[in-house]
Amino acid sequence: MPRVIPVLREGRKALRDLNLLKVLQSEIKDELSSDPFQNKQNGSPGDFKVEWESPESKDVVLRRKCKSGEEVAVSALLGPVIFERDGIFPRDVLMKVCVKKPGMSPMLQFNCNVFEKHNSGFEFDIYSAYYLQSPRCLGSSVYRGPLFSDLDPQLQVALKEYLVAKGIGEGLTNFLFFYLNKREQGQYVNWLKRLESFVA
Repeated sequence: MPRVIPVLREGRKALRDLNLLKVLQSEIKDELSSDPFQNKQNGSPGDFKVEWESPESKDVVLRRKCKSGEEVAVSALLGPVIFERDGIFPRDVLMKVCVKKPGMSPMLQFNCNVFEKHNSGFEFDIYSAYYLQSPRCLGSSVYRGPLFSDLDPQLQVALKEYLVAKGIGEGLTNFLFFYLNKREQGQYVNWLKRLESFVA
């Protein structure tokens, strides 16, 4: 009788592994057969080029050089899931925009939130704007500027228009939404496949 118990335990473990494997395979099949982004406007990065991304990272970096010689860098990643939101985009995009003039150390940094506006494209809001003396001056004790919401409304509008003039428009925000969501779907499928391989 004592030898039967380990055999039963092994049998239950094998059944649990088999059940998990079936669920993983079903989820992989479902992800590969569905394309929630079909028939949607993908947007365009315009003059921005994808400069850096890694299969293991959440963010992507794009960069462009303006005719004036200014460099504009955009770092973007998906924000947390918003559970009460319907549709294929339950997350906003968190976007950091840095503008640097040629041959100068100081730069402007804008932290932005990109969100879907009633299924009619994507909009961005600035929630902080910093003047940095140097990319190395990022200490917590350095004064970077007031809260963006405390700025004069006209200045807030002018700063947003400044970013739009630097290429941060609807084409780019649409592109970022689709690019990051499709990228994350691919990362999710690869993660599922690694789990499947481990369990199998």
